[in-house]
Amino acid sequence: MFQRPLSPFQSDFSPRRTRRIRQYAGKDWGYEGEPEMQSGPLDPTRPLKNQRRFPLFSLLAALTFLTLWGRLATLQVARGEELRAAAEENRIRLEQIPAARGVIYDRHGTILVRNIPNETLQIVPADLPRAELLRNSAKKISVILDEPVESLLRDIEEKRSRAFQSLILREHLSYETALKIRLIESSLPGFHISDAATRQYLGGNAFSHVLGYTGKIGPEESATRLREGYQLTDQIGKSGLEQFYETTLRGKDGKKQIEVDSHGKEKRIVASEEPELGKNLYLGIDQEMQVVAEQALTKTMERTRSSGAAFVAIDPRNGEVLALASTPTFDNNLFTSVLDPEQYARLLSDERKPLFFRPVSGQYPSGSTIKPFVAAAALSERVITPQTTVNSTGGIRIGQWFFPDWQAGGHGITDVRKAIAQSVNSFFYTIGGGTDTFTGLGVERIVKHLKQFGLGQTTGIDVGPEANGLLPTPEWKEEAKKERWYIGDTYHLAIGQGDVLVTPLQMAVATAAVANNGTVFRPRLVTTIVAPDGKREPIPPSVLATVAAGTADLNVVRAGMRDAVLGGSAQSMQSLPTTSAAKTGTAQFGSGSATHAWFTAFAPYENPEIAIAVVVERGGEGHDTALPVAREVLQWYFSQNRSEAPPS
Repeated sequence: MFQRPLSPFQSDFSPRRTRRIRQYAGKDWGYEGEPEMQSGPLDPTRPLKNQRRFPLFSLLAALTFLTLWGRLATLQVARGEELRAAAEENRIRLEQIPAARGVIYDRHGTILVRNIPNETLQIVPADLPRAELLRNSAKKISVILDEPVESLLRDIEEKRSRAFQSLILREHLSYETALKIRLIESSLPGFHISDAATRQYLGGNAFSHVLGYTGKIGPEESATRLREGYQLTDQIGKSGLEQFYETTLRGKDGKKQIEVDSHGKEKRIVASEEPELGKNLYLGIDQEMQVVAEQALTKTMERTRSSGAAFVAIDPRNGEVLALASTPTFDNNLFTSVLDPEQYARLLSDERKPLFFRPVSGQYPSGSTIKPFVAAAALSERVITPQTTVNSTGGIRIGQWFFPDWQAGGHGITDVRKAIAQSVNSFFYTIGGGTDTFTGLGVERIVKHLKQFGLGQTTGIDVGPEANGLLPTPEWKEEAKKERWYIGDTYHLAIGQGDVLVTPLQMAVATAAVANNGTVFRPRLVTTIVAPDGKREPIPPSVLATVAAGTADLNVVRAGMRDAVLGGSAQSMQSLPTTSAAKTGTAQFGSGSATHAWFTAFAPYENPEIAIAVVVERGGEGHDTALPVAREVLQWYFSQNRSEAPPS
């Protein structure tokens, strides 16, 4: 059956709804006439009440379109490159490939330190999820690590400031622990296991001060190190050779560009640059000799209840350090892992100061071991000749002050050789400060010559920190003590007492200069640097000074030190399988009667190849406590025939 078509406002709805539609259409759109919409086609000639609303609506629509189009054009055209680069940065990252740190050997090729694997759990804060998801990841890890989740979350929060920096959260994980985390790593956004490396020190506690240790970059140095290309996950040298040769041992890190997913996980390597391995160091130190020296010091400390001791051995022919021992010592492997705070606190609070590097940093009055250098100065300045004598009657009196010999009643008629061999104070008082009838060196000339021997200043050894020591002068005393200089001060300086301070290293360097006829070499631990390709870079000897005393003058001094072995205070050195020359010393310090024990020597006497210095804190007499240490080490040295250098 044919049905008339519906008008535009008609439908097959109910009559009631149809009427509502008609009313709405008629009233709201403003047709003139009856409220009811007329049926049939619309008349275009009939005006609309609100026909001016259409241009306004069109204008608003156009403006909206133009605004959106302009913004789109800005993003795609004007800032397109910038935004594409930002997006690329979120997808492509640059990571460092750590270079393997160089290793260290003794003079015979015995390895003293090497690299071992260190499994670490690291985070990239920018990749970490938020709130509950992060807690879920931390819970999974805490179960594997067997530690509270709150501890992990607290440590994570402390590291959030460096958004895109890879940071170590936990290290020194066992292989099994690292493997368990690796198996679920894909579900841990922002977390990853890294194959890092750490140092293992093989030389024992005897080498702890010399080698030093590596550690994390601290907050106080992070800004500087980051500018130098370090990452916060890097280990750097904190003391000893590790610190002094940081740039040599470190090498050069490689780089790789990686594509990451939305969780920061590596998808593929875009480009890479291989790292350059660090260079290796060969020392002049003999590993066995170092251990013998440290053990000898320890035995003497236990016997005398000393607070500390030091031993230095140098080759007087070139300045190579053969041994550099300090006791008490510590285990530097403790610092390669997470150091127990209580254990570290015990090291710091130990009254014996096991972290203190005595041979290089310790400063002590020299006692009589300074006398050979004062004798050389007097001979050089022609204040005395080898035949000059002084009658030692037990001491010298100046006004109300008395300056004694160590032997009651004195030593009788004394020349310079006897004065060195028997350590006659009166002789050195006289040639140092003079008397009413004798013009001595005076403080200025004494200090000038002692400096030539390397005292009162750093030697420049390639390990630190190195102390300066002190050679007191009238100017120094006036400034430091607000007191004038007296002749008694010169007397004290001439016998190594009073305010004079030296390091064991300085005394070994000065003794080596006497042994080699006046050349003061800069002491050096490293003798050769070897590149990864095997190219060797020998470190040549470096001369610090040449003393003013000539060959004839130094021959007299050497003869006096030889006499100390043949008939003086160092007679027990005759048991060595070679000839030697020596000087004992007993240095009073503080206001009491406590003394440091000193001993210096070189051997063989005719052709010296080793010069040594030993100090035992609060050790009493030098011949009783310091000499036995030297004798034991030299006995081992000459019985082993290990003085030769490794082939280059």
